Amino acid sequence: MTNPLAPFLALCGSFALSWLLTGRVLAYLRLKAILDHPNDRSSHSIPTPRGGGWGVMLTLLPSWTLIAVTVDHPLRALPILAGTVALMAVSWMDDRRGLGPAPRFLAQIAAVVAGLSALPGDGLVFQGLLPFWADRLVAAVGWLWFVNLFNFMDGIDGLAGGEAASIGAGLALVATLAALDPALALYGLAAAGAALGFLVWNWHPAKLFMGDVGSVPLGFTLGWLLLVLAASGLWVAALLIPAYFLADATVTLLRRLAEGKKVWQAHREHFYQKATQRGRTHAQVVRLVLTLNAALLLLAVASLALGWVALPAGAAAVVLLLALLARPVRAAA
Repeated sequence: MTNPLAPFLALCGSFALSWLLTGRVLAYLRLKAILDHPNDRSSHSIPTPRGGGWGVMLTLLPSWTLIAVTVDHPLRALPILAGTVALMAVSWMDDRRGLGPAPRFLAQIAAVVAGLSALPGDGLVFQGLLPFWADRLVAAVGWLWFVNLFNFMDGIDGLAGGEAASIGAGLALVATLAALDPALALYGLAAAGAALGFLVWNWHPAKLFMGDVGSVPLGFTLGWLLLVLAASGLWVAALLIPAYFLADATVTLLRRLAEGKKVWQAHREHFYQKATQRGRTHAQVVRLVLTLNAALLLLAVASLALGWVALPAGAAAVVLLLALLARPVRAAA
């Protein structure tokens, strides 16, 4: 039986450790002058330390290791932990020196392929609509997309940290209500706590940025949790919880593809970025996204009883927010 204090310790312990470590990382980044300098694609105007994701990931890794050893099966989590470490290393090199898309993508493919072994052996992500081999292949492609979209969506203060906290906490609640493996909820709570500890430092105006060293491995770990949720039969909840990030990134990618643009290049065309260009502050945009996330979580909980019927309401809520973000803000009279 899981210790009744375990959820509290997973959330609050990871929050405290992440808050402490991110503060130490900030001091190191300032000392070494590891800064993100503004350019024409930036949403900030002053040089800001980049690499705060170290605080998140140096919290998440030991937290998840402890959960794996005490509550889960260590061998199941091993590919995820190893893949996370590898992605942190490659992403930090990209943060510092800049890597081409090929080495980044190859590292992501390797991590995802290894991570497929950590999905439930008898669980089909697409609920039997595809044969096992196709189920895992499509899941891998979706996982790769989630890793990259999480990185793409880390473009304004507080957004990636807020989304990671929403996904982790939302997944923990749904897994608990559905009486799934207790380890799944603990992994989610630890991720949420680590993201919240970072968010204290990253809320607008941000004292530091996450960088690829945080956003890429976070996308990898959260993507795994969502796939496990889907493979456990709760595929509607697994779609609803991260629905805003999925919609904004996917619609933006498809639009850029249709316009013949290089989709791997940095840009400022996401809905959340256009919202800041049209008069909203970073904090206002993130609050709107968090409000939507709360509504999506309620729908994810409702989906435990309603099934796919909850999806249209979630889709409508996301479309409404995207439309709102696309509108210019009227100047005060």
